[in-house]
Amino acid sequence: MEKEKMIYEGKAKKVYSTNDADKVIVEYKDDATAFDGEKKGQITEKGRLNAKISTILFELLEDNGIPTHLIEKINETDVLVKKLDIILVEVVMRNVAAGSLAKRLGLEEGTRLNKPVLEFYYKDDDLGDPMINRYHVYAEELATKKQLDQISKLAFKINDILVEFLADKGIDLIDFKLEFGTDNKGKIYLGDEISPDTCRFWDTKTQKKLDKDRFRRDLGEVEGAYHEIVRRLEK
Repeated sequence: MEKEKMIYEGKAKKVYSTNDADKVIVEYKDDATAFDGEKKGQITEKGRLNAKISTILFELLEDNGIPTHLIEKINETDVLVKKLDIILVEVVMRNVAAGSLAKRLGLEEGTRLNKPVLEFYYKDDDLGDPMINRYHVYAEELATKKQLDQISKLAFKINDILVEFLADKGIDLIDFKLEFGTDNKGKIYLGDEISPDTCRFWDTKTQKKLDKDRFRRDLGEVEGAYHEIVRRLEK
Protein backbone atom coordinates (compact mmCIF):
# COMPACT_ATOMS: atom_id res chain seq x y z
CA MET A 1 0.00 0.00 0.00
CA GLU A 2 1.44 3.37 -1.03
CA LYS A 3 0.77 7.01 -0.19
CA GLU A 4 -1.35 9.00 -2.57
CA LYS A 5 -2.58 12.51 -1.71
CA MET A 6 -1.84 14.18 1.62
CA ILE A 7 -5.25 14.84 3.17
CA TYR A 8 -4.21 16.27 6.53
CA GLU A 9 -1.14 17.63 8.29
CA GLY A 10 -1.11 18.15 12.03
CA LYS A 11 1.53 19.14 14.54
CA ALA A 12 3.08 15.68 14.73
CA LYS A 13 1.72 13.67 11.80
CA LYS A 14 0.74 13.72 8.14
CA VAL A 15 -2.13 11.62 6.80
CA TYR A 16 -2.23 10.30 3.23
CA SER A 17 -4.97 8.66 1.22
CA THR A 18 -4.37 5.25 -0.36
CA ASN A 19 -5.99 3.26 -3.16
CA ASP A 20 -8.39 1.89 -0.51
CA ALA A 21 -10.95 4.49 0.59
CA ASP A 22 -11.20 2.86 4.03
CA LYS A 23 -7.46 3.00 4.78
CA VAL A 24 -4.97 5.83 5.21
CA ILE A 25 -1.26 6.07 5.91
CA VAL A 26 -0.09 8.08 8.92
CA GLU A 27 3.45 9.48 8.71
CA TYR A 28 4.98 10.48 12.05
CA LYS A 29 7.03 13.69 11.99
CA ASP A 30 10.04 14.90 13.98
CA ASP A 31 8.32 18.25 14.60
CA ALA A 32 7.56 19.12 18.22
CA THR A 33 5.17 21.76 19.55
CA ALA A 34 3.97 22.85 22.97
CA PHE A 35 1.62 25.40 24.52
CA ASP A 36 -0.89 25.29 21.65
CA GLY A 37 1.85 25.67 19.06
CA GLU A 38 3.56 28.68 20.65
CA LYS A 39 6.75 26.70 21.19
CA LYS A 40 8.09 24.85 18.17
CA GLY A 41 11.11 22.70 17.47
CA GLN A 42 12.28 19.31 16.34
CA ILE A 43 13.20 16.19 18.25
CA THR A 44 15.67 14.03 16.38
CA GLU A 45 14.13 10.70 15.29
CA LYS A 46 10.87 11.47 17.12
CA GLY A 47 8.80 10.32 14.15
CA ARG A 48 10.51 6.95 14.00
CA LEU A 49 10.41 6.46 17.76
CA ASN A 50 6.77 7.49 18.17
CA ALA A 51 5.68 5.24 15.30
CA LYS A 52 7.37 2.32 17.07
CA ILE A 53 6.05 3.17 20.54
CA SER A 54 2.51 3.75 19.34
CA THR A 55 2.50 0.51 17.33
CA ILE A 56 3.70 -1.53 20.32
CA LEU A 57 1.03 -0.06 22.59
CA PHE A 58 -1.78 -0.31 20.04
CA GLU A 59 -0.91 -3.98 19.43
CA LEU A 60 -1.00 -4.51 23.21
CA LEU A 61 -4.45 -2.94 23.39
CA GLU A 62 -5.73 -4.95 20.41
CA ASP A 63 -4.55 -8.14 22.13
CA ASN A 64 -6.62 -7.10 25.15
CA GLY A 65 -9.86 -6.48 23.27
CA ILE A 66 -9.59 -2.75 22.50
CA PRO A 67 -10.60 -1.93 18.90
CA THR A 68 -7.96 0.38 17.38
CA HIS A 69 -7.35 1.87 13.97
CA LEU A 70 -4.00 0.09 13.60
CA ILE A 71 -3.57 -2.23 10.61
CA GLU A 72 0.20 -2.50 10.25
CA LYS A 73 3.45 -0.58 10.49
CA ILE A 74 4.79 -0.10 6.95
CA ASN A 75 8.23 1.34 7.61
CA GLU A 76 10.06 3.28 10.30
CA THR A 77 7.76 6.32 10.24
CA ASP A 78 4.62 5.20 8.35
CA VAL A 79 1.67 3.24 9.72
CA LEU A 80 -1.35 1.93 7.78
CA VAL A 81 -4.58 2.53 9.69
CA LYS A 82 -8.34 2.41 9.28
CA LYS A 83 -9.80 5.69 8.08
CA LEU A 84 -11.92 7.18 10.85
CA ASP A 85 -14.19 10.15 11.30
CA ILE A 86 -12.58 11.57 14.42
CA ILE A 87 -14.95 12.46 17.24
CA LEU A 88 -14.04 16.01 18.28
CA VAL A 89 -13.72 15.12 21.95
CA GLU A 90 -10.24 14.57 23.33
CA VAL A 91 -10.23 12.17 26.26
CA VAL A 92 -7.69 12.62 29.03
CA MET A 93 -7.08 10.03 31.73
CA ARG A 94 -5.20 11.11 34.87
CA ASN A 95 -3.70 8.87 37.54
CA VAL A 96 -1.35 11.39 39.16
CA ALA A 97 -1.66 15.16 39.46
CA ALA A 98 0.55 16.91 36.91
CA GLY A 99 0.36 19.77 34.44
CA SER A 100 -2.93 21.62 34.27
CA LEU A 101 -4.69 19.38 36.82
CA ALA A 102 -2.09 20.14 39.51
CA LYS A 103 -2.54 23.87 38.84
CA ARG A 104 -6.36 23.75 38.77
CA LEU A 105 -6.69 21.83 42.04
CA GLY A 106 -3.68 23.32 43.81
CA LEU A 107 -2.03 19.94 44.17
CA GLU A 108 1.68 19.29 44.31
CA GLU A 109 2.79 17.70 41.07
CA GLY A 110 3.21 13.99 41.63
CA THR A 111 0.27 13.64 44.04
CA ARG A 112 -1.35 10.28 43.34
CA LEU A 113 -5.10 10.51 42.85
CA ASN A 114 -7.38 8.22 44.85
CA LYS A 115 -9.06 7.15 41.61
CA PRO A 116 -8.32 7.76 37.91
CA VAL A 117 -9.89 10.98 36.63
CA LEU A 118 -11.54 11.16 33.20
CA GLU A 119 -11.69 14.54 31.44
CA PHE A 120 -13.07 15.74 28.10
CA TYR A 121 -11.70 18.53 25.91
CA TYR A 122 -13.16 20.07 22.77
CA LYS A 123 -10.78 19.25 19.92
CA ASP A 124 -10.33 22.72 18.38
CA ASP A 125 -6.86 24.22 18.00
CA ASP A 126 -8.20 27.74 17.42
CA LEU A 127 -9.93 27.64 20.82
CA GLY A 128 -7.00 25.97 22.56
CA ASP A 129 -8.84 22.67 23.10
CA PRO A 130 -10.94 23.89 26.05
CA MET A 131 -12.07 21.55 28.79
CA ILE A 132 -15.74 20.53 28.51
CA ASN A 133 -18.18 18.18 30.21
CA ARG A 134 -20.80 15.73 29.00
CA TYR A 135 -23.46 18.41 28.68
CA HIS A 136 -21.29 20.49 26.37
CA VAL A 137 -20.73 17.37 24.27
CA TYR A 138 -24.45 16.76 23.96
CA ALA A 139 -25.30 20.44 23.39
CA GLU A 140 -22.79 20.70 20.54
CA GLU A 141 -23.70 17.22 19.26
CA LEU A 142 -20.05 16.17 19.29
CA ALA A 143 -21.07 12.65 20.33
CA THR A 144 -24.19 10.82 21.46
CA LYS A 145 -24.70 9.61 25.01
CA LYS A 146 -24.23 6.03 23.83
CA GLN A 147 -20.96 6.94 22.10
CA LEU A 148 -19.63 8.89 25.08
CA ASP A 149 -20.54 6.07 27.46
CA GLN A 150 -18.68 3.60 25.25
CA ILE A 151 -15.67 5.91 24.93
CA SER A 152 -15.56 6.38 28.71
CA LYS A 153 -15.70 2.64 29.33
CA LEU A 154 -12.92 2.05 26.80
CA ALA A 155 -10.78 4.82 28.31
CA PHE A 156 -10.86 3.27 31.78
CA LYS A 157 -10.08 -0.18 30.36
CA ILE A 158 -7.19 1.23 28.32
CA ASN A 159 -5.87 2.90 31.46
CA ASP A 160 -5.95 -0.36 33.40
CA ILE A 161 -4.13 -2.23 30.63
CA LEU A 162 -1.44 0.41 30.14
CA VAL A 163 -0.82 1.05 33.84
CA GLU A 164 -0.20 -2.66 34.49
CA PHE A 165 1.93 -3.16 31.38
CA LEU A 166 4.09 -0.08 31.93
CA ALA A 167 4.56 -0.75 35.65
CA ASP A 168 6.37 -3.94 34.65
CA LYS A 169 8.70 -1.75 32.57
CA GLY A 170 9.49 0.59 35.45
CA ILE A 171 7.28 3.34 34.05
CA ASP A 172 4.52 5.23 35.88
CA LEU A 173 1.68 6.32 33.59
CA ILE A 174 0.86 9.75 34.98
CA ASP A 175 -1.73 10.84 32.44
CA PHE A 176 -2.46 10.54 28.72
CA LYS A 177 -4.68 11.76 25.90
CA LEU A 178 -6.83 9.56 23.67
CA GLU A 179 -8.81 10.21 20.52
CA PHE A 180 -11.59 8.06 19.14
CA GLY A 181 -13.35 7.90 15.79
CA THR A 182 -15.92 5.93 13.84
CA ASP A 183 -15.59 3.89 10.67
CA ASN A 184 -18.08 4.02 7.80
CA LYS A 185 -20.37 1.67 9.74
CA GLY A 186 -20.36 3.79 12.88
CA LYS A 187 -18.15 1.48 14.96
CA ILE A 188 -15.92 3.25 17.47
CA TYR A 189 -12.17 2.72 17.34
CA LEU A 190 -9.24 4.16 19.26
CA GLY A 191 -7.32 6.40 16.87
CA ASP A 192 -4.44 8.91 16.85
CA GLU A 193 -1.38 7.70 18.80
CA ILE A 194 -0.09 6.73 22.22
CA SER A 195 3.44 8.02 22.70
CA PRO A 196 5.60 10.36 24.81
CA ASP A 197 3.91 13.18 22.86
CA THR A 198 0.49 12.28 24.27
CA CYS A 199 1.40 10.70 27.62
CA ARG A 200 3.31 11.58 30.73
CA PHE A 201 5.72 8.75 31.48
CA TRP A 202 7.82 8.92 34.68
CA ASP A 203 10.50 6.51 35.82
CA THR A 204 9.02 4.53 38.72
CA LYS A 205 12.09 4.79 40.97
CA THR A 206 13.48 8.25 40.20
CA GLN A 207 10.30 9.97 38.89
CA LYS A 208 12.40 11.30 36.00
CA LYS A 209 10.18 12.53 33.17
CA LEU A 210 10.44 10.39 30.03
CA ASP A 211 8.10 12.32 27.72
CA LYS A 212 7.50 15.60 25.87
CA ASP A 213 7.56 17.55 29.13
CA ARG A 214 11.32 17.49 28.71
CA PHE A 215 10.78 19.60 25.57
CA ARG A 216 7.99 21.75 27.05
CA ARG A 217 9.99 22.64 30.16
CA ASP A 218 13.49 22.79 28.61
CA LEU A 219 14.71 19.92 30.80
CA GLY A 220 17.17 18.58 28.24
CA GLU A 221 17.79 14.94 27.28
CA VAL A 222 14.64 15.01 25.16
CA GLU A 223 15.75 12.50 22.53
CA GLY A 224 17.16 10.28 25.26
CA ALA A 225 13.76 10.04 26.96
CA TYR A 226 12.05 8.82 23.78
CA HIS A 227 14.83 6.29 23.16
CA GLU A 228 14.53 5.09 26.76
CA ILE A 229 10.81 4.40 26.35
CA VAL A 230 11.49 2.33 23.24
CA ARG A 231 14.26 0.43 25.01
CA ARG A 232 11.99 -0.50 27.90
CA LEU A 233 9.02 -1.44 25.73
CA GLU A 234 11.16 -3.75 23.64
CA LYS A 235 12.52 -5.67 26.65
